[in-house]
Amino acid sequence: MDRAPTRPAALLVVALALASACASAEGEAAMGRSTSIRSARSATSATTSVVVEWPPSPLVTTATTATTPAPEPVTTAPPTTAIAVAVEPPPTSVAPAPPRVVVEQPWTPFATVGNLSLVHPSSRVERVGFHQSNHDGARELEPLATAAAPATLESRHRLTGSRTAADVVADPMVEVRAPVTGTVKRAGTYVLYCDYSDDYAVIEPDGQPGWEVKILHIDGVRVGAGERVVAGETVIARGPTQLPFESQVDELSTAESAWPHVHIEVIDLSIPDRPSPGGGCN
Repeated sequence: MDRAPTRPAALLVVALALASACASAEGEAAMGRSTSIRSARSATSATTSVVVEWPPSPLVTTATTATTPAPEPVTTAPPTTAIAVAVEPPPTSVAPAPPRVVVEQPWTPFATVGNLSLVHPSSRVERVGFHQSNHDGARELEPLATAAAPATLESRHRLTGSRTAADVVADPMVEVRAPVTGTVKRAGTYVLYCDYSDDYAVIEPDGQPGWEVKILHIDGVRVGAGERVVAGETVIARGPTQLPFESQVDELSTAESAWPHVHIEVIDLSIPDRPSPGGGCN
């Protein structure tokens, strides 16, 4: 036969039963809350997923500090070294030579002497330069208004007048014609200044018998002794001689290159000529 439990044991049994009942009740309540939350989640799962933390964690506030953007890197160019370079200036333009001033006229008179009238030996003349002759019998020439750019050159320190000879600067491509009407006494080639070959012609003028009109510095003489010539008509040479040196009249040239000239002088044979020192070569 079993014995009835004692009092302390009975109290222990009752306490255990109560604890079990409480635990069972709390479990049912917790299950109910979980079921409610799952139902709410199922109701809104079609649109948004919401995570609910239970119990909620304490709110944590994080301070946001404004961030200053990092400055862009600065590129520093390496120091440059100045190099002096000699630069030549652009070439200066050279002004063209001025055009030659030429008088074109049909062998018009340029001077008178005694009873004679001398005509230009060419139809294209740049200038008539009067100067001192080297012959004592040379007569003074009187320039005319029709002379082509007449000029009196500087003294040559001779004993003759300043206009006892004329250098007529003429086109080298134009023939030389007789400056006076008369008869050729002699013509040919001689040696100028004992060094240069040159042609000449000497005419005795009809207007002044006994005088001589000398024409020097002509090239290719075409007349001979005894021939009759007419002023401004008879061709006595192919053209003027281009001398290989600079003459006094060349200083008055209107162009860069000087034209040749024809030398003309009128000699009075009644006046004796004194020979030049050096035999005429100086």
